[in-house]
Amino acid sequence: MAPAPLPARVEFDTGDRTFESGLLLDLLSALKRTTAGDLIALTGRDASAIESDLDAWSRLTGHSIVARTTGDDGTRWVIRHGAADGHPVYARPLGERLWIYVNFHCNLHCDYCCVRSSPRASPRVLGLDRVRRIALEAQPLGVRELFVTGGEPFLLEDIDDIVIALVEAAPVTLLTNGMLFRGPRLAALKRMPRSGVTLQISVDSPDPALHDSHRGNGAWRRALDGIDVARAEGFRVRLAATVATDADEKRFTAFLDAREIPAEDRVIRRVALRGAAESGVALSRADLVPEITITADGVYWHPVGADDADMLVTREVFPLADAFEAVREHLARERAHGDRLASVFHCA
Repeated sequence: MAPAPLPARVEFDTGDRTFESGLLLDLLSALKRTTAGDLIALTGRDASAIESDLDAWSRLTGHSIVARTTGDDGTRWVIRHGAADGHPVYARPLGERLWIYVNFHCNLHCDYCCVRSSPRASPRVLGLDRVRRIALEAQPLGVRELFVTGGEPFLLEDIDDIVIALVEAAPVTLLTNGMLFRGPRLAALKRMPRSGVTLQISVDSPDPALHDSHRGNGAWRRALDGIDVARAEGFRVRLAATVATDADEKRFTAFLDAREIPAEDRVIRRVALRGAAESGVALSRADLVPEITITADGVYWHPVGADDADMLVTREVFPLADAFEAVREHLARERAHGDRLASVFHCA
């Protein structure tokens, strides 16, 4: 099933107009009718006559193209008015952190999941053999941290073998909703090494009703129970929240403060307008410092867009050195357009 198109505040059809025949005036008119953060969508019948000029205009003005789709009516571009807010300027060496999507199916159907995971999603399992090769090739490339995510990784019967293989290469942070720690999955957790493995468990709010409204009834209570289990087993646990507003972030920060959760064990990020989300921060590749991300489908620019064609760098994962070089080449091209790439969207 094709992803639903991003909703836009202003939508217009360019017909056959180009930048030489009035399209720029259409864009300026749309900008006057919107404010920072709003989305503008335009559809054109001849993409080849618009694409390069629209891309140049976007980079020059800072109004990023955050989506591009092609259908029977032509090509539709979605443009964000102004810069993305909500995350600081920061940079780290390319490839120091490597993200690995081990699967895409999940026991939950969160309404803002950036990669559209759900119980009905195709599993798209990366597989232990490929994980072992990643572990073998990652360390010489300067990888210092590995982030394992999904989907829900604990749906995989061999998640313990996956983590054990990866921790030989670098410390592992395993992202999970924390709801499945019983039976064989608890046994898998127990087999993981405590040294070098951190669990990052999602808790979106101190308010169970708000958390459950996004993730499903009873999810909040089961997540907190999962945190207790993980800590009792001797694991370091980080708490991660996905929030929609400043007020939500402030409440969650107070929740963490009251429990004396150290700064290094808390992650608070905004909903990204990707995947299943119908609102949130609209992000393009040009907005994001790359965090190399591997899935069963290829190598992506950033984990927040690891199910979207505009974030795909290459279908070829191996050799890993070539995949890293492909990301470097894409980064060089981005920086050649004015060095606007300067931000991090924190997933961990």
